[in-house]
Amino acid sequence: MAEAITVVGSGGVADKVALVTGATSGIGLGIAERLAAAGAKVMLTGRDVARGRKAASGLGQAGGGAGFLPADIKKAAQAEKIVAETVSAFGRLDILVNSAAVLHNGTAETLTDAAWDETFAVNVTAVFYLCRAAIRAMKAGGRGGVIVNIASDWGLVGGANALAYCASKGALLQMTRAMALDHAKDRIRVNAVCPGATYTPMLLNEFKNAGLSQAEGEAATLKAIPLGRIAHVNEVAPAVAFLASDAAAYITGAVLPVDGGSTAD
Repeated sequence: MAEAITVVGSGGVADKVALVTGATSGIGLGIAERLAAAGAKVMLTGRDVARGRKAASGLGQAGGGAGFLPADIKKAAQAEKIVAETVSAFGRLDILVNSAAVLHNGTAETLTDAAWDETFAVNVTAVFYLCRAAIRAMKAGGRGGVIVNIASDWGLVGGANALAYCASKGALLQMTRAMALDHAKDRIRVNAVCPGATYTPMLLNEFKNAGLSQAEGEAATLKAIPLGRIAHVNEVAPAVAFLASDAAAYITGAVLPVDGGSTAD
């Protein structure tokens, strides 16, 4: 694994309140860390209670305050609950980052119904539930807000043996554009970040499912990346922090690839 790159990034989120899903590991955790370091109060949610509480404890000491809420975001009532509890804990909600996702490998022939259903339940429907609840809270707060959806370069181009994931991330991009149009009048900006291959548990699991060692998986992945390396989480998180910040106040409906050039061709 290559050495992580240190990135110095934008602020503009100090004293704001952010809710980050999928925040117990990988890109979601990196985003939560980035926002907290910039002075935001951050509510994390995810399925791993032990890791979530540990992460929130660390972020609370380093930033403006943090908490953790375990939730099954596939359920509408749970999405409503974590938004309400975030507002109750911190007084308002300014930023929602939808980072939780699942990836089941499979083609139209091999993918199971259960894998298809879970992919859309987590990657699309749960995002809808959370955005609906967050938009209502942001409107009630009278300050507007920001939603950043974590999509994928595979929402922009196809990926082999990942039919449901590609379809779900493409749907997420269209949701982003539609919500940006619908809620600009409410001063709610909605954008998406499309990471390419990034060192996360999901990527390493992809290698394993393909029967590849990490070295073999990296070598195969690098063939499609013009910059010649796989990203680290701390290279994706600054893009999210920027879009969430006041520095991006005139940006909505945008789709930002952070993929080392893999979708440029």
